[in-house]
Amino acid sequence: MTSRLDDREQELVRQLQEDIPLTPQPFADIAARVGMTEEEVVETVRRWVEDGTIRRFGAMVRHQRLGYKANAMSAWDVPEERVDEVGRALADAGEVSHCYQRPRAGGWQYNVFAMIHAATEGECERIAAALARQVGIDSYSLLFSSREFKKVSMRYFVE
Repeated sequence: MTSRLDDREQELVRQLQEDIPLTPQPFADIAARVGMTEEEVVETVRRWVEDGTIRRFGAMVRHQRLGYKANAMSAWDVPEERVDEVGRALADAGEVSHCYQRPRAGGWQYNVFAMIHAATEGECERIAAALARQVGIDSYSLLFSSREFKKVSMRYFVE
């Protein structure tokens, strides 16, 4: 793992925390801002992903701006021996943005969670029912979002 980042690398981190430019060569644009070549930026990001400096590199979608007005956190009661199989199937669904396992806690029977996005609550319910048939799990619940409070990523080297 990289132990110390130089000034250029810290600036690269700052740039990567912002929205990636919607241009044909976004990493070339970022490279120009930090005084690197596009190849150096791509190689640096690749190295950071490989050595664990960056644990994940992804996009944050503003689903409501795309027309997805209903969001349901689906909570699933999955037998422990099927968690990986069911989790992968749920995560692979196009309507699911993220899926994860959590320990069962304090009388809460659910251990796998998948966020479903759709245009309506009824559509979320239909998607969940179809997923339940696909994975063979009947015990699930839908928790609908009523308001979003925060959607930001961690920020490093902020001045």
